[in-house]
Formats: sequence, C-alpha cells, structure tokens
Amino acid sequence: MKRIFYFTISLFCFAGQAYSQTPQQLYDGLPKVDGWEIAPETEVFNRDNLYERINGAAPLYLENNFQEMTSMVYTKGDEYITIQAYRHASPEDAFGMYASERSSEMTHYPGIGGDAQGDEYGLYFFSGAVYVKITSSDEGEVFSVAMKEIAKDLAVKIDANPAYPAIIRAFPKEGQILYSEAYITQNYIGHEFLKPAFTVDYSLNGKKFQAFVIDNKTPDGAKQMLTEYFKFTKQDLNFSEGNLLVKDRYNGNIPVVWKGRFIIGAFDETGADFPDGIYDFLRSIGTP
Repeated sequence: MKRIFYFTISLFCFAGQAYSQTPQQLYDGLPKVDGWEIAPETEVFNRDNLYERINGAAPLYLENNFQEMTSMVYTKGDEYITIQAYRHASPEDAFGMYASERSSEMTHYPGIGGDAQGDEYGLYFFSGAVYVKITSSDEGEVFSVAMKEIAKDLAVKIDANPAYPAIIRAFPKEGQILYSEAYITQNYIGHEFLKPAFTVDYSLNGKKFQAFVIDNKTPDGAKQMLTEYFKFTKQDLNFSEGNLLVKDRYNGNIPVVWKGRFIIGAFDETGADFPDGIYDFLRSIGTP
C-alpha cells in the first residue's frame, strides 16, 4: 500500500548530504508561491507499488534504478499543480529517465536543473539523483509561471549545481544533434552484456551515427565485456587495448576504442559507413 505522510517537522539533512532527497526534505524544499497553498498530504511510492500511480510506465522507471517517488500538491481553489519527484539510485539514472521521456515537441527551459522541458500542462527536469515531473490541472499563464517558479527553486534545493553527467559533458560538441544525449541502463543495441551506456547522436560530414561510452570501472571489466562481445561475433579473442572493430551480424560493424576501463564506440542503425577518421573522433571523447 502507498504511504501517506503529514509533514509537521522541520527540514533535516543527513551528515555530508548537500541536497534534498528524502520525502521530508523534498516537501520542506517546496517554495511558497503567491496565491497557491501547499497541501499537507504527501504520498510516497516505492519500487513495489509504483505501478499504483503510473501503471504501465513503471517498468521503465525500475530499469532506471528508481528508488522512491514523492508526490506533492499545490492547490488554488479547485485548481492544482502536482509535483512528482522520482529519486533514483544515482544522478546518472535520474538523467537517463529524464532523457528517455524527452520530446522534440516540447519547449526547453535553460537554467532549470540539469535540463528542463515542458508544454502547456507540464514541466520536467532532473537535478541530482531526482527526476521531477510538474503537471497542472489546466493550461494558461498563471499555471506556467507557477510551475517555472516551483521548478527553479526546487531544482537548486535538490542539487545546487545540477548538470549532465560528466561523461556526457566530455563528448565533442561539434556535430552533436541537439538534445540527443541519453543513458541506457540495460541491453544497449540489444545486447544484455552491453550496459550501462552513455550515448550522443552525431551528424558529421553528411553521416549520422551514435557515439557511446561504457564505463566498466576497471580495465579487466572492459576486457571481459569485449570478450563476451567477440565470443558473440565469433571473432578472435586475442585482442588488446586500442582500436578494434566488432563485426556484429545484427547491428553492422561497430568501431570501438578500448581505453583502460572505458569502451568507446560508434553505432549506426542503418548500417551505413562511418565518416572518415571515426577512430580519431572516438579517441577525442574525454574520459575521467
């Protein structure tokens, strides 16, 4: 069953924690907005009962390592604005969930969280390990202004310096397709052993492709992942760090650079040739 909390105590913080994350902290982080009242009831959902609120969408959230969702409400007469704050296991997971629901039909709002988008009825952003969805009961300027005010204030309460993950920021800017950044936690290009992957889409020299980086934490982890891939493609297992080519019968040729704990590669779902100098491009992708 979902839990309902009535918040009456003041904000508390865990030692060393610099941002709001718990249901109590999120609730106390809501800003006052002229003309609107913050309802005292707050619903909290976990991995076991998230489906009660979002039904069929729950599995995708679970894939992105969802931990807990806090639902809060502002009211003005019969009108309302709902805030759903989804806490994930890491900032990367929160970004990944946000990116998976991003839409080219929405408007982007610079300066709110790590990134934000919205339409007449909603505003969505990620900050720290939290993905926030703000929705209103109706459209109009009064709702739009209130949602932006809530989002701007709450985003910095969650994380004072929200941003895209460091690996995403290390991808070259030239040729990037706007708002194509993503974080895939499971089964990248259909392979269970390829995860998690940071991805960005590119258009260079008239060719489109997706660049990806997988952080295996250790060089041995990277070697094991590549070994599994080469076993799948029935290629020679006598390989070493540097430029490699995976001949994937389902996804075409995958140029890869193995650099320490990182696997950096390119994928084109059409099977077309990559631009000249693809390995130089992949090696230009920065890594921690």
